[in-house]
Amino acid sequence: MALAGASSSACLRRLNPLLFSAHRRPAWTPRRAARRFCAAAVASERDVFTSPEVAKSFDFTNEERIYKWWESQGFFKPNFDRGGDPFIIPMPPPNVTGSLHMGHAMFVTLEDIMVRYFRMKGRPALWLPGTDHAGIATQLVVEKMLAAEGIKRTDLTREEFTKRVWEWKEKYGSTITNQIKRLGASCDWSRERFTLDEQLSRAVIEAFVRLHEKGLIYQGSYLVNWSPNLQTAVSDLEVEYSEEPGNLYFIKYRVAGGSRDDFMTIATTRPETLFGDVAIAVNPEDERYAKYVGKLAIVPLTFGRHVPIIADRYVDPEFGTGVLKISPGHDHNDYHIARKLGLPILNVMNKDGTLNDVAGLYSGMDRFEAREKLWSDLVETNLAVKKEPYTLRVPRSQRGGEVIEPLISKQWFVTMDPLAEKALHAVEKGQLTILPERFEKIYNHWLTNIKDWCISRQLWWGHRIPVWYIVGKKCEEDYIVARSAEEALAKAQEKYGKSVEIYQDPDVLDTWFSRSINTFRHKSLQLSCSALWPFSTLGWPDLSSEDFKHFYPATVLETGHDILFFWVARMVMMGIEFTGTVPFSYVYLHGLIRDSEQVNFQGRKMSKTLGNVIDPLDTIKEYGTDALRFTLSMGTAGQDLNLSTERLTSNKAFTNKLWNAGKFLLQNLPDRSDATAWDVLLANKFDTEASLQKLPLPESWVVTGLHELIDRVSTSYDKFFFGDAAREIYDFFWGDFADWYIEASKTRLYHSGDDSASSMAQSVLLYVFENILKLLHPFMPFVTEELWQALPYRKQAIIVAHWPATDLPKNSLSIKRFQNLQSLIRGIRNVRAEYSVEPAKRISASVVAAADVLDYISKEKQVLALLSKLDVQSTHFSELPPGDANQSVHIVADEGLEAYLPLADMVDVYEEVKRLSKRLSKMQSEYDSLLARLNSGSFVEKAPEEIVRGVREKASEAEEKISLTKNRLAFLQSTVSS
Repeated sequence: MALAGASSSACLRRLNPLLFSAHRRPAWTPRRAARRFCAAAVASERDVFTSPEVAKSFDFTNEERIYKWWESQGFFKPNFDRGGDPFIIPMPPPNVTGSLHMGHAMFVTLEDIMVRYFRMKGRPALWLPGTDHAGIATQLVVEKMLAAEGIKRTDLTREEFTKRVWEWKEKYGSTITNQIKRLGASCDWSRERFTLDEQLSRAVIEAFVRLHEKGLIYQGSYLVNWSPNLQTAVSDLEVEYSEEPGNLYFIKYRVAGGSRDDFMTIATTRPETLFGDVAIAVNPEDERYAKYVGKLAIVPLTFGRHVPIIADRYVDPEFGTGVLKISPGHDHNDYHIARKLGLPILNVMNKDGTLNDVAGLYSGMDRFEAREKLWSDLVETNLAVKKEPYTLRVPRSQRGGEVIEPLISKQWFVTMDPLAEKALHAVEKGQLTILPERFEKIYNHWLTNIKDWCISRQLWWGHRIPVWYIVGKKCEEDYIVARSAEEALAKAQEKYGKSVEIYQDPDVLDTWFSRSINTFRHKSLQLSCSALWPFSTLGWPDLSSEDFKHFYPATVLETGHDILFFWVARMVMMGIEFTGTVPFSYVYLHGLIRDSEQVNFQGRKMSKTLGNVIDPLDTIKEYGTDALRFTLSMGTAGQDLNLSTERLTSNKAFTNKLWNAGKFLLQNLPDRSDATAWDVLLANKFDTEASLQKLPLPESWVVTGLHELIDRVSTSYDKFFFGDAAREIYDFFWGDFADWYIEASKTRLYHSGDDSASSMAQSVLLYVFENILKLLHPFMPFVTEELWQALPYRKQAIIVAHWPATDLPKNSLSIKRFQNLQSLIRGIRNVRAEYSVEPAKRISASVVAAADVLDYISKEKQVLALLSKLDVQSTHFSELPPGDANQSVHIVADEGLEAYLPLADMVDVYEEVKRLSKRLSKMQSEYDSLLARLNSGSFVEKAPEEIVRGVREKASEAEEKISLTKNRLAFLQSTVSS
């Protein structure tokens, strides 16, 4: 029995006057205009927010105004009013000389997502910001500034120079901070720290003193990366390797006591270091040189200096000539071999890159000048074999650009084995969780194989090493470690008498704990910043500090996976050593940002050298901060992210979609002044099973979907699966709410004639939209706050709004039923597209299903008609197929749910037969041409494989299209004949 749809033209127009009525409703009624004026007045009064009712799209220039408002309201400070355990993130301090790059944008985005989420969850949230004094970088900047004035650093006293650096810092040091704010970072700026602040400096000195008292700090001479221009040791992270053209020099080393034919040829890229040779090595299995092992070789141009010829498996017999000169004072690998075998170490170079007295006649010459002179002399003395072009991997200073020299230098070191053992146990015992878990292996490997660390730098800017020497005494034997100059003098006077004179070590502590001086024995440590950052910023060593008591240990340390062992592990060691507690419970590691894998880029790490850098500030101007943040958040923890303009464009469109959804809501909600209507609207609750059961199908479906989304997204946030959370919200908002429910709600809102249905739709629209804004706020804070403030009767800012409750009721039956309705609508839409039905044309339909299915489908007849563009009066429901079924397109939407669309309603059958026949003829010709090429032996044999494969693929596609066209043509012809 058919269920006829009794409907009038009024009912038809009720679906949507903009689509169904010949007399279209004006875009803005007087009532709407009045509300626009009201909204504009409120916005003008507050001078902060702009409503979608008066703005076509979200204006990115509003972001800074919104941020200043948040900050002025104190929202960034931890709030204990709602109780709960504090959530704390210490910000990795960027260099004070830095400018914003995508690496900053990544960590700021992820850390702000965390802190905004837990703030909304009611936990007192502290994101503690700060900057690092960046020893080398800052000193270089100021030296260049002085050079422009015609002043050298050495023209000034140390005190005069550091005064100039502080002046520079006060003037330019806030640049990176302001840029980080531009990203929406909700840090507690009242607690901002600088690594040379008085409190942090006190913590650094205290840490040094305590480690020294425990016998863990010592002084020694070891091989480091040396910058001749900067006159300091530099870390691995400050050394960049570049492939550059050079030469491989082949040199004769005569065997002592042998004939003129007894010599060994050595291949080297740095012949000037031969003055530092202490041995010649060959592989023990290399038969070519077995007879020379145990004898002595004569180092060229050294007036007969002899070195032993030894055998070691480290030597690669396939490289060069298979003979290796061992110069431990100037090569990291050679240094390792020399220490293993107990060989002496010779240094032939001064700290300015010139050769010293060990080089004899070449003393005082620049290292590269000496290389050319030495080779010329080797040629003249017949000790040069040949010189070949060779691509060198040259280590250059990241800061100054000069070639780095491995050099023996006296430095301060920390013994790390006992500290590393405790850090290993922290992960083993579950006190520290590393995310993703796979990085635990890297953490464990590095700590298991840890070496002692270098903590000193030869700079003027930084934390001065708290060591004083006695005038007239040897530094290695007589020095004093103290917390101040006054304490040092008192100690010296107690030991040496009142007349003693002391002077402080000129070195400073290394700037970055995350960086390591590249030696086989020693790695660099920064006591002055990162190692102590989680607790020195909270008042340590004053354990009674309120901040230390409330906010230590931190909850999460977030950073890039590439510095896990450079920085994170070291903070863990220092935290346990000085506080007895792991400094944070979780380590979240993000990936690197790479360029997009498109025509010009290959997924490479962004760098200025490659020219593939995307500037965050330029990106914000074009796409908005929210689009950038959302794009960066879509990655997976620990995996690198390919950033492209396509992704940014897509997420800018997402921002616009949100804005337009807000505009739709505001145009269809009651006037702000209509208190009665708002009382009814806000009284509707959806937090009980009963309230959900009473809702019509589309409303029950979208509310259930929202409740499921809240559970999934909250779980993802708790697990730090931010990419999953972002995709879930995106898909629900765009795919379910915007594309389906907003469209379905128009049947209730536009002249439905049922105020209760309209009010319920308004309640659901508001309820779902405001919760989507809450879920999305940590990712896209600006547009969500702007939209939230535009909604009437908001009692608080979204930044401090309560997170949506979880485990709310769900109607799983409504999910299944609405999916059936969606399948039916999609099926009808597909048929319309296949037959090129004009978009505005309304067609007939017969829906066939069992009685229970028809019951809920027919109740949403207007939704079906609106979204499928059906003629409501010609849409029928029945348990049996219609009489004209053989002249209709049959759709199977789901098991037990079908529809029949009369062909005559959609197309002119005779014209369609002609069109398809003509099209089929053309397709057949093209297919025959492709087959002819494939049947040609010469083509298949001579054409490139990819060309042949392409033709085969085209032929296969053409064959499939022909088959489909023939079937459709046969169907049309059958309807004509019947």
